[in-house]
Amino acid sequence: MQRTIKYILCTILTATFLVSCGDGVSLQRYYVDNQEAKNFITQDIPISMVELDKTNFTEEQHEAYNSVKRLNFLGYKASDTNIDTYNTELATVKTILSDDKYQDLIEFSDRGRKIVVKYIGDDDEADEIVVFGSAKEMGFAIIRILGNNMSPEKMGVLLHSLQNANVNENQVQDIMNFFK
Repeated sequence: MQRTIKYILCTILTATFLVSCGDGVSLQRYYVDNQEAKNFITQDIPISMVELDKTNFTEEQHEAYNSVKRLNFLGYKASDTNIDTYNTELATVKTILSDDKYQDLIEFSDRGRKIVVKYIGDDDEADEIVVFGSAKEMGFAIIRILGNNMSPEKMGVLLHSLQNANVNENQVQDIMNFFK
């Protein structure tokens, strides 16, 4: 009898373990799997590298900016010779970002370029903000914004103000050259 109980308990524990170790692809796993792959570039960017004139920031923008600690960048360069691979990778990223845990924040298109901003968390606090941009002639880029106490609403305001930001070109030269 004890042997049967032990067997049942071991079976339940094993089944629980296997179910909890889902093999779904996460954005973090996608970053890790492709950080050294052909046509990809990755870079961790501390927020201090983004030079901004914060004198005209509202209190909300200051709070949002100070809540960000770092940016994780992953880019894929498209070319005429890798269009099939580009389409496959693009579909993979879109599938990952279509997961219910990613909530929509902003989406817009401009001259064939599409930008989607999503977040993980609730309406009061985001654990992660994801900016995904793609253009057939260039490729795509994913920026994971990581920090503490990030508010999705305030981050939307901050992202809008970052459109005119000056970035320290010396430190992101690799990224800019990659897409040329």
